[in-house]
Amino acid sequence: MDKRVYFLMVISFVIGMVELIISGILDLIAEDLQVSLAQVGLLITVFALIMAIASPILLVITAKVERKKLTLICLYIFLIGCIITVLSPNFTILFIARIILALSGALLIILCLVMAPSLVEEKYRGRAIGFVSMGVSASLVLGVPIGLLLGNAFGWRAPFILITGLTALSIIGVHFFMDSIQPKTQVPLKVQLASLKSPKITFAIMTTFLYMSGHTVIYAYFSPYIQTTTDLDGGWVSIVYLIFGVAAVSGGGIGGVLADLFGSKRSILLALILFSFVFFILPFTTEIFPMLFLTLIIWGILSWAISPAMQTYLIETSPKTSDIQQSLNNSALHLGVAVGSIIGGMVVEELSIEHNPFVGGILIILSLFTIVISFKSR
Repeated sequence: MDKRVYFLMVISFVIGMVELIISGILDLIAEDLQVSLAQVGLLITVFALIMAIASPILLVITAKVERKKLTLICLYIFLIGCIITVLSPNFTILFIARIILALSGALLIILCLVMAPSLVEEKYRGRAIGFVSMGVSASLVLGVPIGLLLGNAFGWRAPFILITGLTALSIIGVHFFMDSIQPKTQVPLKVQLASLKSPKITFAIMTTFLYMSGHTVIYAYFSPYIQTTTDLDGGWVSIVYLIFGVAAVSGGGIGGVLADLFGSKRSILLALILFSFVFFILPFTTEIFPMLFLTLIIWGILSWAISPAMQTYLIETSPKTSDIQQSLNNSALHLGVAVGSIIGGMVVEELSIEHNPFVGGILIILSLFTIVISFKSR
């Protein structure tokens, strides 16, 4: 495996931390800047929306720029966003800084995803994408506890001081250790957009949206679900999250290996079938703790194991236009998180939280139908 792939994993970890690290320190920010929790919550919403919308647009705009140079430019802009965040005197400045971080971070994440497979032999392509996915999943899992630890000890700006330092180290690393990477021969935008008319590609991206929506229907409300359906206290809930997090971090690497060994199609099908099965049996394991923990481990692994196989499948489907497709697939993932949390909230309000796993499982079954349609399309 090319060592630069591991470096891209580190960059994706740094960028990914910014997305959810703020959720653990909402109250600290609200108190310091004298705004409501709902206003601070907008910092998460705007970041997710920009991540979903901006990456394909920015990828097209910067298609001709040499990749190392573009990565450095984005990292410098990201560093500026971090510094503004740390020095923000009020909510308005913090909101602007959040937009800067989201725009630069959106392009950096997709750059890592499209550069990684180009640095390795074809047989290691899934693993390369998997390692970058591990960086993102690790940041999403570890971001909240890191934010809580540093925020409560030193104030809400402390986590962003850490991210500022890590970003500076990333800039140094890219400058000295990353070789020049030329962009792919540019395919006209008209041709790239035309490729999206293919049912094979459209239904693949729809699959990502559906399975991530299904996952988020329960994961967004996982803590109250565990507290409602089990006798576990707060300490055990933290352990449950830790178990799930470790499994999720490993899932990206495992998914990449499976995609290389068994092919992207088989890996996607197997993962989605197991994923839906896990959601339907989850409610029946809450009273049997060993079974519950085993189910959580499998769920955690699968939650990030599908992404490398899906990215590999999109590359295999249309290599010349794979960059824009991977970017849109990444957007579909973020939109799935947003829509899944909304659906999950509706289920909690209208039915009960105990129904969330079944609704999530139904969405994942729908994703099985869409991926089969994609496989069978020309």
